[in-house]
Amino acid sequence: MATQRLTKHNSAMVSSAIALLQARNADALLILLDGSTDWKRIVELTGEMSKPVIVALDSQEDLEGASEAGLKTVVLNKEKAPLLERLQHALLEAAADELIRTNGEVVAVYRGFQQNRLDSISHLQLDERMRRLTSRDLQMLESRVPLQTIKVVVDLAAQIGREGREGKAVGTLFVVGDTRKVLEHSNDSGVDPFRGYNKKHRNLLDARVQEDAKEIAQLDGAFLIGSDGVIERSRQMLEVSHEDLTMTKGLGARHWAAAAITLKTKAISVVVSQSTGTVRLYQDGHLVMRIEPMDKAVKWQEFAFEPPPTPPEA
Repeated sequence: MATQRLTKHNSAMVSSAIALLQARNADALLILLDGSTDWKRIVELTGEMSKPVIVALDSQEDLEGASEAGLKTVVLNKEKAPLLERLQHALLEAAADELIRTNGEVVAVYRGFQQNRLDSISHLQLDERMRRLTSRDLQMLESRVPLQTIKVVVDLAAQIGREGREGKAVGTLFVVGDTRKVLEHSNDSGVDPFRGYNKKHRNLLDARVQEDAKEIAQLDGAFLIGSDGVIERSRQMLEVSHEDLTMTKGLGARHWAAAAITLKTKAISVVVSQSTGTVRLYQDGHLVMRIEPMDKAVKWQEFAFEPPPTPPEA
């Protein structure tokens, strides 16, 4: 179990973060740690503050005792991820667990430079569009496609929407499940780079296959994904009628095709908007979920704040 001592410096940083939270009347305090610490001491520092105090760590083991002390907890499982990704993930998980409002304000204290040393405080204004696809959300979709398959496809789509490819925005479409029926409404738009490979080299549960898919996503056409996560076809043009569909103004042909194919089949469509990076899920011809790119989910604000002096030792 990793540990992080609550030194005088770290305690002073937590106290400064609390003072900022009170000055801004923010909704919650987030403490992003490198290891387990003295939970009772954190509770003493926060006093009888009515706002939630959220502690985020990479493993459940390191959070042992935090809930019992009265703190809210978030498990990250992102030990090797960059700081910004860990911080964003902590906020998104906290929002998914309804610990914070998706359009609220949070004060975060964390280690920005030196291991085990809290040295940075940020005041964060969250965007009301902030969402993260959680297992709870996915389980609401009535589908024969396993949860794991839908999740890996959505995670991949979110990466494409957020990162693009080689600095360029990329839009693409994944049609998941009911592949035999979907094939009745699709034709090749060009050479399929995945054709001829065995299933092992076409399974999106493999990170290497995901990287290959990111490259091919730059080309025209949709990916057809089986319930087991295997890419059955890529670069497919969907030929489906748009009748009986009601769509938001401004959405292009890719979104219309995504919705239409789910009206004709039992598949779920996951489409990435090239212009915004937004990921949309369609089922039965309807939009059932929308996920904004993570890097647009958090608005960083510069805030001039003079922390209170560290109290002298008793």
